[in-house]
Amino acid sequence: MSLLGPAEVRELAERLGVTPTKKLGQNFVIDPNTVRKIVRLAGVEKDDRVIEIGPGLGSLTLGITETGADLTAIEIDHRLAAELPGTVAAMQPEAAGRFRVVRCDALELGREHLSELPGAPEVLVANLPYNVSVPILMHLLELIPELRAGLVMVQAEVGHRIAAGPGSRMYGSPSAKATWYGDWAIAGNVSRRIFWPVPNVDSVLVSYRRREVPLGSEADRVAVFDLVNAAFAHRRKMLRQSLQPVLGDLDRATAVMDAAGVDPTTRAEQLSIQDFLSISRAAAAV
Repeated sequence: MSLLGPAEVRELAERLGVTPTKKLGQNFVIDPNTVRKIVRLAGVEKDDRVIEIGPGLGSLTLGITETGADLTAIEIDHRLAAELPGTVAAMQPEAAGRFRVVRCDALELGREHLSELPGAPEVLVANLPYNVSVPILMHLLELIPELRAGLVMVQAEVGHRIAAGPGSRMYGSPSAKATWYGDWAIAGNVSRRIFWPVPNVDSVLVSYRRREVPLGSEADRVAVFDLVNAAFAHRRKMLRQSLQPVLGDLDRATAVMDAAGVDPTTRAEQLSIQDFLSISRAAAAV
């Protein structure tokens, strides 16, 4: 057996003295079939460089290494981080040389950590901690531009928000920012029963594909995200009002949006990320 089942997960947790905590968003996957489904939908192949966030006891980890991929796992819990290499070596000896753990908070992961890897990660596969899933996702997308694809498991409401398009009730700041980097879609639902402990929320799988051509430079991204933050901070207001903290007074804000071809009386949820980019570039020219 090369993957962890319910008995193995509970035995490992008991031996390590690990009690899943809500604070760290820990819900361990105990179903091998679901693990293989996630890895398959993520499109992980032999020799891919994969990054996993919050591997926990290693359920999803073993599904990734089983493919022949090179895997870097980011784990905040020192007990789990110390145990993971031994788990991989015991259950998949041939994968031990392709696996490593970086012990740190995913939100504090930096280029200095990545510089120690054999190559920049190109695929993200993770069961993200529910309480910080969006901040972690945004941090990774900014930190690792080499990521070309991904599949993350998140709380259903969060997943639908990430994948939402303009005009949708779920569309918001995370939706707009995510589309700066690429295309997002709901790839499937996940039963609560595949977790231990069983969470009180539903989960979904969200897939990612990087844009073939970037929308703009890093300076463009920073300027656009400032606009997105301002627009959705007061999403019920017209844009000519909500964007004043970034664009200036009402007259200038209106002039900038007119120049960008965006109706100043519309609201944030109607704008695509390309619209925000047009406003940003018009602001630099007006």
